[in-house]
Amino acid sequence: MKMRATLAGIAALLLAACSGDPDPQRTELRLQRFFGACEAEYGRMTDISKAEGECGIMTALINRFEAENPDIEVVENIVFWPGYDQLTAQLAANDAPDLVTMHGSVIADYQARGLLEPLGDSLARFGVPPAAFTEAARTAVTIDGTVWGMPIDTWAPLWHINMNLFREAGLVRPDGSPILPSSPEELYEQAAQFRERTGKPYFVQGTANEYAAFARNFYTFVMQQGGTLYSGPREADFTTPEARRALELFKTIHDRNLTTKNQDYSAAVSGFLNGDGGVFLVGTWMVGTFNAEAQTEGRPLSGGYAVRPYPSLFSEDVTFADGHNWVMPADDERTPAERDAALRFLKFFAEQDGEWARTGHLPAFQAVIDSPQWRALPHRAELASLAENARPLRKDLRRQFPIETIVGQEAAAAISGAKPIDRALADMERRVNAILQNL
Repeated sequence: MKMRATLAGIAALLLAACSGDPDPQRTELRLQRFFGACEAEYGRMTDISKAEGECGIMTALINRFEAENPDIEVVENIVFWPGYDQLTAQLAANDAPDLVTMHGSVIADYQARGLLEPLGDSLARFGVPPAAFTEAARTAVTIDGTVWGMPIDTWAPLWHINMNLFREAGLVRPDGSPILPSSPEELYEQAAQFRERTGKPYFVQGTANEYAAFARNFYTFVMQQGGTLYSGPREADFTTPEARRALELFKTIHDRNLTTKNQDYSAAVSGFLNGDGGVFLVGTWMVGTFNAEAQTEGRPLSGGYAVRPYPSLFSEDVTFADGHNWVMPADDERTPAERDAALRFLKFFAEQDGEWARTGHLPAFQAVIDSPQWRALPHRAELASLAENARPLRKDLRRQFPIETIVGQEAAAAISGAKPIDRALADMERRVNAILQNL
């Protein structure tokens, strides 16, 4: 028995002895994940089709795997989002889980220090070849040509649209689809028309203490101009015309009162549900919630919800994206049986990718994207292009989570007018490079 599992193993053996039902033949598989805890509702559910939401579907998936694999005992550790501080402490204590949920933007932090096992060849041997991943998902787990995880999904910020207000504003085509802008100038014109006819702002945004959204918008609209964000793995490049135009776009929206202001994330979600604006800039994880609201009579979104990828306002059709993935922390003490159990779980999860895609996130496997079952889900056909157009930052870029906060802080200062745009970009570049050049 491995040293990291000694105490847990003794406790399990004592419990089994007391129950009179020891089972030394079962292989322990230690899973560590985020997505919340919902044992009260889903703790015994094995019918994945009846589960809803990230937590419910993840819990039912794990229950189903254990039920179908009685020789494997899944020991599940649910961490407070995102869980990386805890993971780092566990690895330092030689207490590595077998599989961990990890954002694609974080993989480089662990891979660069030799803390992850490559998985591409192993997945292929178990019938999950990386060639089956979508382009976006494959990019998320690949560094220097090596696959370091199995993608769970791709997520991206989206334009969630109140079609009832869009109809009132005259921004609907004859076929009922929303009219979206194709340039900054069209955006300003359509947003002004929306406010004039509805009396409400075009955008709903969570901007108070919510720096991630600022960073994602900034990244997206620099990418759409073909601009460079990071010249190398340790060099941010933000003092560019493309970066300036990206911040000017959102400062103009702010200055012309075309967006809600001073709302935190929860207030923005509530505001969009209550019809406070036309377009909510938030991610794939809200598709299910908003679609359900659209099916509820008497609500502002009743019969009037649509969702689209970010429209291309510049030269390229691209959206900044990240994704959730399973990774295997390096562990010299992991036995062949434990590694086999982990890979069997990954194969099972890959086979259930369509169920996970009901969360609203984009599937990680191209076959699911192409399937009529997935495209029949509400709004999915409109989001399928993200499988090719979603783009993460360069994969050798480390410390993306703290960098996101810095980028968001400086972008927020420029958009609100607290700093001139050029100064904010210079401060953004200086602060980010201080992190990257001291790794």
